[in-house]
Amino acid sequence: MKIDLSPQLQEAMKLLVEHLLASKVFTQYRNARSNMDSDREAHALMDQLGKSQARVRQMQAQGEVNQAEIDSLRLLQQRVLRNPVIVDYLGSRQEAANLLREINREISELLGLNFASFANHPTC
Repeated sequence: MKIDLSPQLQEAMKLLVEHLLASKVFTQYRNARSNMDSDREAHALMDQLGKSQARVRQMQAQGEVNQAEIDSLRLLQQRVLRNPVIVDYLGSRQEAANLLREINREISELLGLNFASFANHPTC
């Protein structure tokens, strides 16, 4: 489905994106992302957590999960949630996602269609 957007609508969308990127929420997210990207400990913790979660899921699927694995995962989750860089990143990412959902909801109501469905559209 090809949708041709008027030049005025394209300009309005461009301005919306510029304002979003300049907003406090997205500035905080970019800063938190930069901090996260440069923190080796935070990356190592997140990598460990992902691997541990995958291991526990696989063990659960095979009916082999044990309390020691669950306890280890919980301790790792607690370490992750005590890391200020990770907490800041996850919180700011959630705030940015919430803002985008709210904007999508508002625009979608005005247009009478799901605005976010155009996010991957080549004319946007």
